[in-house]
Amino acid sequence: MSFNVIKAGIFTTLQDRGRFSFTHLGVTNSGVMDEYATLAAHKLLDNNLNDNILEITFSNVELQANTQTTLCVTGAGCEFYINDEQKTTWQTHEIKKDDIVKIGKILEGQRVYLAVKNGFDIKKEFGSNSTTIKESLGGISGIQIKNGDILPYKSSPKNLTQRWHEEHIPTYSKELTLRVLLSYQEDSFSSQEKEKFFNSSYTVTPDFNRMACKLKGEAIASSLDGIISEAITFGSIQIPKDGQPIVLLKERQTIGGYPKIGTVLSIDCFKLSQMKIGSTIKFEEIDINSAQEKLKDFYSTFV
Repeated sequence: MSFNVIKAGIFTTLQDRGRFSFTHLGVTNSGVMDEYATLAAHKLLDNNLNDNILEITFSNVELQANTQTTLCVTGAGCEFYINDEQKTTWQTHEIKKDDIVKIGKILEGQRVYLAVKNGFDIKKEFGSNSTTIKESLGGISGIQIKNGDILPYKSSPKNLTQRWHEEHIPTYSKELTLRVLLSYQEDSFSSQEKEKFFNSSYTVTPDFNRMACKLKGEAIASSLDGIISEAITFGSIQIPKDGQPIVLLKERQTIGGYPKIGTVLSIDCFKLSQMKIGSTIKFEEIDINSAQEKLKDFYSTFV
């Protein structure tokens, strides 16, 4: 009772919402880059929101089912086929024995998510299925999915087809504004530097992966010449000596020694994860009360 992986694609990993409470051991949180797309897939399947999912970063993935299940594909716009018949994403689909599921070209966005009913039946490590390759943890043998791998799941009966409301399906443009809470180190950035930061446009560089997104644009200067390495959080914006902002993401290192001008609202980091190289990024300030309200509204969708 499983999917046979016929074609794994260049970088497909098994993820869930992450691995928590181990950063003091140097173990990163990891987890899905786009929680919105992930939680939507699980909601449509009536899954536990902490179930695992496939995160597909490049096209050309092909799976063969060995038993009946229901699946859902969300995230980046892509070519999605069942038995060579094009299907709709952000909707559940019944899968029968010997069906072939294909993810073709990624047309809009960066990451596609494929979930099955009740998740894949794979043992957790440190309480999570999230694959962190640099630490050889999670997934299958701590690495990305390979041709010939087996993805086990429990057979499930046919369910009613469910579809995400059209108005709530995101579009992925080439421009994005990220909301930022200024950090406790903001005083090391002059008012002129902060004004420059919030009034400049930055470009997503090829240095963009599950660990971080490095941007290119107006250099920002801090009066701090480095700091003692300290814990860093999801969305932290480090300013290294070259002044080019780095937004830290799911597989960030657990400590760092660059000053931080602020932290991107987590739900905006999910949007950033879908931006292509060369996209334009801007920043705007948000206060803590507004940030908390935005987070509350976001997660209430999935309750």
